Amino acid sequence: MTAGTGMTRGRTLLFAVAGGAAVGNLYWAQPLLDDIATSLGTSVALAGLLVTLTQVGYALGILLVVPLGDVLDRRRLVPGVLVASAVALVFAAVAPSFAVLLVALALVGLTTVAGQLLIPLAGDLADPAERGRVVGTIASGVLTGILVSRTVAGLVADAFGWRTIYVVAAVAALVLAVLLRRVVPELPRRERVPYPRLIASVFRTVAAHRAVQVTLVISATVFAVFTMFWTALTFLLSAEPFEYSTTAIGLVGLAGLAGAVATQRVGRLHDRGLSVPVTGAALGVVLVSLVVAGLGARSIVVVVVAVVLLDVGVQATNVLNQTRLFAIHPAARSRLNTAFVTGNFVGGAIGSALASVLWGAGGWLAVTVGGAVLVGVALTVWTVHRRRGLVVLSPRGV
Repeated sequence: MTAGTGMTRGRTLLFAVAGGAAVGNLYWAQPLLDDIATSLGTSVALAGLLVTLTQVGYALGILLVVPLGDVLDRRRLVPGVLVASAVALVFAAVAPSFAVLLVALALVGLTTVAGQLLIPLAGDLADPAERGRVVGTIASGVLTGILVSRTVAGLVADAFGWRTIYVVAAVAALVLAVLLRRVVPELPRRERVPYPRLIASVFRTVAAHRAVQVTLVISATVFAVFTMFWTALTFLLSAEPFEYSTTAIGLVGLAGLAGAVATQRVGRLHDRGLSVPVTGAALGVVLVSLVVAGLGARSIVVVVVAVVLLDVGVQATNVLNQTRLFAIHPAARSRLNTAFVTGNFVGGAIGSALASVLWGAGGWLAVTVGGAVLVGVALTVWTVHRRRGLVVLSPRGV
């Protein structure tokens, strides 16, 4: 598997697993907020800041670390950030207070960026006619990591306490660092760019392309809806009439694995030239999911249906947006990915904060209405720009 520089099936699978394991670190705390709050003597609402600060740290990590993928040897860079992430995870596992845990999880977010280094690397290595499929497969692994992390966190916390999951994650990061050091191929040296100029070029690239700007607005808005929904879902399922345990809440998250299947397949639609219209359809699916969720808040069956629809719509939108961006400037894929993911997780941090505010103001109904308004904004941007700013290079000119 180490031979050659193409995206073999084995290499694609490992990239998907590593990306899922890395991004899963951002979500361990979501189903554990009640346990953590009780353990460290704070309120559940305040514990929601753990998710917010982790996402803010992740956004900073994407901005400050991922652009290095365009200039440094990724065979060393990717394992290096995995080792740094392992150290931060251990810090979280031993945190003696809520304040220390906030700092630790911000550092986890800052360092857990391996997946977002691997996705543009896969874009470089993949054949152009298969780029959508490869990126979709790795993005499917990332989504699976997000969803499985909630279930695993709940199971481990119920059996051994919430701190144990951070120890397990640290060990996994170290194992993946070793494997990727062996599997990431040697690549030609790239032009060296001074770090300040490299970071500044992220903003210049965004400013130079209208298509990038439109895509970032749509993606960040949709991701705000995604994190708002999932953060508030913990509050909903912990309260009456459900009163679920952390394990049960984590199991509900497995319904979103349908989104992982959709993510794997939707990249092929980009390869067929259907990226822009399918993006609009995916946004419509997200809107429908919020209507369903708002109307069926007291039925777990309806909530699960809403979870499936939401994850399918959000992840299809993300994969199509990300793959279109990679077609704009091949030499700057890591920087474009930096802009994409930074925008998403700034949106995610806003969504997490809005979840607490809207839940306090009007419960689940307020959360779903707020999410629907945000999707309406994204659909408006898509409608206005689908024939102009959203159109970028693709196999058939979409």
